[in-house]
Amino acid sequence: MFAFGERVEGYDGLMFNEREVRAAAGIVFLFAFMAFMSGFLTGNNEPTKLMVSVFLFDFFIRIFINPKYSPSMVLGRWVVNNQKPEYTDAAPKRWAWSFGFILAAIMFYLVVLNEIRGPINILTCALCLGLLFFEAVFGICAGCKVYNLVHDKKVKHCPGEVCDLTRARAPIQRLNLIQKPIFVLVIIALFYLAFGGIINFLIFGE
Repeated sequence: MFAFGERVEGYDGLMFNEREVRAAAGIVFLFAFMAFMSGFLTGNNEPTKLMVSVFLFDFFIRIFINPKYSPSMVLGRWVVNNQKPEYTDAAPKRWAWSFGFILAAIMFYLVVLNEIRGPINILTCALCLGLLFFEAVFGICAGCKVYNLVHDKKVKHCPGEVCDLTRARAPIQRLNLIQKPIFVLVIIALFYLAFGGIINFLIFGE
């Protein structure tokens, strides 16, 4: 009942199915984003309060009881149960989800208990959403990166084998001479769309 990760034949430590973890992150991101936008656009914080409470409860179960019983992980497992598992070490996830739990606790204190509104709420929410987005969409676990920096015993099994720094990229993973300028132009365009008004004001005073 109380465990962090599961035994898998052929692996020497406790493991997670990365597909399930990413599915759970996507589910939480979807509802958190909807609640955040509802509060931001309408001024009604009730959906945000509900989501923050559920988020905190979900991550409490993940860290202090067993992740496989958290609502988002149960739903994530059900959604991807026809896909072949991709195993990853459990230990870094506790580190990463502890960050999520701390952020959820901060939001619970600010939004649910004290109904405080302001930049701190937006920044904390944006950080949560960003971490969930990168986990769900790209399979990038920021907390896992930190885990490897502060622990001597490095992770053996990472999503997509990103821990294996000696592995050469396959041809299908490399950018060719046409893709590279497209990539650069997209980054420039996104940067201008996000900050173009500030840039114009600083340069032209408009």
